[in-house]
Amino acid sequence: MIDQLKAVIFDVDGTLAETERDGHRVAFNFAFLTVGLDWIWDEALYGKLLAVAGGKERIVYYLTRFNPDFCCEGSLEHLVSQIYEVKTRCYLALLEARKISLRSGVFRLVNDIRAAGLRMAIATASTTENVTTLLTQTFGCDSLSWFECIATGDLLLDKKPDPAVFNYCLTQLALPASDCLVIEDSGIGVKAAITAGIPTIVTFNNYTKEDDFSGALSVFDQLGDPTQVSEQHHGCPIKGCYVTLEDLKAVHASNQV
Repeated sequence: MIDQLKAVIFDVDGTLAETERDGHRVAFNFAFLTVGLDWIWDEALYGKLLAVAGGKERIVYYLTRFNPDFCCEGSLEHLVSQIYEVKTRCYLALLEARKISLRSGVFRLVNDIRAAGLRMAIATASTTENVTTLLTQTFGCDSLSWFECIATGDLLLDKKPDPAVFNYCLTQLALPASDCLVIEDSGIGVKAAITAGIPTIVTFNNYTKEDDFSGALSVFDQLGDPTQVSEQHHGCPIKGCYVTLEDLKAVHASNQV
C-alpha cells in the first residue's frame, strides 16, 4: 500500500525566507558593535558559519574556528548570551519592519497546502519568537494556527543534523515518517530529516547550494512562481516551471516505488 502525503514539515531559516543573509547575519553584526566587539561577519564568512545550527552555537564555533586568539574578560558564556540577546532584539525589529521577505513560491505553496487540507508543521533551530514573528509578518496573524506543530530551538532538543526536532514533529503530528514530506535548504537539515526517515526535498540558496543533499528526493534552486522559474538540479522531475502541491505529492509518491 502506498502511503499518502498527509503533512508537510518546513524548515524556516533559508527555506521559508532569506533570514540568514538579510536577517540573522545583519543582526549579529549589530550586536557585535553594540557590545563593543570589532567582529564583522561578511556574507562569505557567514556562509561558513552556517555549518553549525543555532545562534549561540554559531558564536562559539566562530571563536573556535576563526578567532581562536580572542580573550574574553569575564565569562564567555555570559558574553555569548549578551550578544545573542541583543542580536535577537535586532532580528525581531527587522522582521517587524518587514525587511525580510518570503522566498519565491513559499506564500503560494503554503496557502495551496492549507487549502487542500494537508497538515503542516515547522522544524527549526530558531527561537519560537523568531518563527512566530516571521509568520505573522509575512502570512498574517492567523497563520500561527495553520501549523499544528512549531518545533523550535526553545525545546532544547539536539540541533540538526541530529533528527530530534523532526522526531518531535512526528510525535506531535502522530504520523509515521512515510506520511510526511520535509522541505529543507541545507545539507545538515537534509541529513536530520532523512535520519528521521522522512522523505525530503530541497530548495537551496546561495549559502547552501554546494551542500551535500544526498538522499533528497528532489533538489531545486527555489520553489518558484509563474514569473520565477524553478530550476531543478536533481531528482524526481516536476511537470511545470515551478513547484506545485501536485508536484509535492508526485515526489512523495516516487519514494514509495
